[in-house]
Amino acid sequence: MDRDKILIIDDSAVQAEFLKSILKEEYEVTTCQTATEGLKQAQSGEYSLILLDVVMPDMDGFTLLRELKSAFQTRHIPVIMLTSLSDVHNEEKGLLLGAVDYVAKPFSPIIIRARVKTHIDLYHFQMQFMEQALVDELTGIPNRRRYESDSVMNWRKAIRFGCPFSVCMIDIDQFKLYNDSFGHPAGDKVIASVAQVIASHLRRATDFFARYGGEEFVVIQVGETAQNAYNFLKVIRQAVEDLHIPHSSPDREWVTISAGGVTVTPKSEDSYETYLKIADTMLYDAKRLGRNRVIWSSGSEQWKEKE
Repeated sequence: MDRDKILIIDDSAVQAEFLKSILKEEYEVTTCQTATEGLKQAQSGEYSLILLDVVMPDMDGFTLLRELKSAFQTRHIPVIMLTSLSDVHNEEKGLLLGAVDYVAKPFSPIIIRARVKTHIDLYHFQMQFMEQALVDELTGIPNRRRYESDSVMNWRKAIRFGCPFSVCMIDIDQFKLYNDSFGHPAGDKVIASVAQVIASHLRRATDFFARYGGEEFVVIQVGETAQNAYNFLKVIRQAVEDLHIPHSSPDREWVTISAGGVTVTPKSEDSYETYLKIADTMLYDAKRLGRNRVIWSSGSEQWKEKE
């Protein structure tokens, strides 16, 4: 079992190593001597807890705490403030900024271990609760709320690394007619079956898939070319058709999906919402042109299936 990771940010190498010696038997501990380095490290690692010194030369702990709590990647990480400033005013300031605890120096190893364990346990409980709240009950895949946060995170990642970003909207064809013919329980089974097939094809760590609402889904890929993303969605479309779930439509033998997507290498001045609307337009075109097809845009080119 992987050990929890703790980040210690303290300009005193002696204090940081002392803390590390207290905690290293139970946790994987990383130390940083500057706030700038600490912020960078916090954004790049999956930490369960940060121990943060208040008094540092380049940026004080309160300012860094404010930075940590305003950034999407780090806002969920619990922070314990460590300081010799033991007055009530500073303690109140730290807690109001989002710290979970405040420990005055010098500190007892027993107290540090106990408080660290308490807050890591609480962190895991909170993460488990959040995971449950962000999963669609019917399909078991991420829900709209999870999509709202992950889409922003992946968009920023693509900007930071200068790599292609693809977003695809997927819709089950003539789903209302299916529901009206077979009933809502059968419709729920179709939604779950389609979600399972799509999820089974998305295996890369950078692939994201969520239920957007009703019979609509959204797929996000980072680092894939437009042509590859388009071809990949064609494979998924065919896999859904190959389920051979009978449809009640006079012009549709099986349950199928339509998909519309766009690939862009985003710049900081670009808007994610602009490209989401393009993907939605591609989906609309796919349905308008006969359904059970994929239409994709790369900005300069457009690919249409079954023309």
